[in-house]
Amino acid sequence: MRQEQFVARHQSEWLAFDAWLRGRGASARRARGERNTGELTDEDMPARYRRICQHLALARRRGYSPVVVDRLQALMQRGHGVLYRTPPPRWQRAVRFLLAGFPRLVRSEAGCMWVAAAVFVFPLALMFVLLQVRPELVYSIASPEQVAMYERMYDPSDPSHALGRESGTDWQMFGHYIWNNISIGLRTFAGGLVAGVGALFVLLVNGIGIGTVFGHLHQIGYGDPLWRFVCGHAPFELTAIVLAGGAGLRLGLSLIASGRHRRIDALARAGAKGARLCLGVAFMLLVAAFIEAFWSSTQSIPAAVKYGVSGVLWTLVALWLGVGGRGVSDED
Repeated sequence: MRQEQFVARHQSEWLAFDAWLRGRGASARRARGERNTGELTDEDMPARYRRICQHLALARRRGYSPVVVDRLQALMQRGHGVLYRTPPPRWQRAVRFLLAGFPRLVRSEAGCMWVAAAVFVFPLALMFVLLQVRPELVYSIASPEQVAMYERMYDPSDPSHALGRESGTDWQMFGHYIWNNISIGLRTFAGGLVAGVGALFVLLVNGIGIGTVFGHLHQIGYGDPLWRFVCGHAPFELTAIVLAGGAGLRLGLSLIASGRHRRIDALARAGAKGARLCLGVAFMLLVAAFIEAFWSSTQSIPAAVKYGVSGVLWTLVALWLGVGGRGVSDED
């Protein structure tokens, strides 16, 4: 085969492989789950690399020009460096995922995340406002026993229910909060299997429930201990619940609109992506549980300090999810 025919036949493969190599260092395609030039994925690369090696051997044997041989040699060396390098330690991969891969994964499903946020935040805010105008509505959502329980928990005049616990109790509550928070997150995500409706239902119920409790306690004058308690861990906990709902919604949409893929294949792809999202959500809920147990419950911290720290945490979470990982490759 003449050199011109050889190049013309395999040029597209070389360009696609080169684009994939450049994408590893200059973009976030893998983290976003997008396709590379030539419709290639990471799973295609070992076979494509072997093809490049075969083309290099043929070019040398047939005596093609140095331009072709050098080009293939460079592609082979770059591919070898990517495919066969020693992987970084697991802790480095975990840190890289949390700082870069997870935020990019969240942004890749921005549509689902914004829908989940609306379904959660709108009923929460609506119930809070309604209860300032019509306080009696609380009994349409919660039983009198539940209302009385929340009033006892945040009664500012009762020192036995004031914020602040012994350190031993803090550790016990830390374990309780981990279990409670992560179970809510997993239920929200798993609800997506019911065509996404389950995830939206869990978000809606939680939004109404939280808005009802907050609205009622604020309306009767118990807002100070409530806000001082929740403001510290809310940035991580509430955001994580929304992200879990967005991941569940993505799971449900893969069943309804599978595109060119079979539904089982689309579900498997969405499930793999959702599992990675859930890892980040679990981390956020773990952080929220730690803050809730050891910071939120500490009564001696002035309210101004707690609100200031809450503002900083909200800002950090927004920056992390909004710009985290931009311009940084995800090599795990």
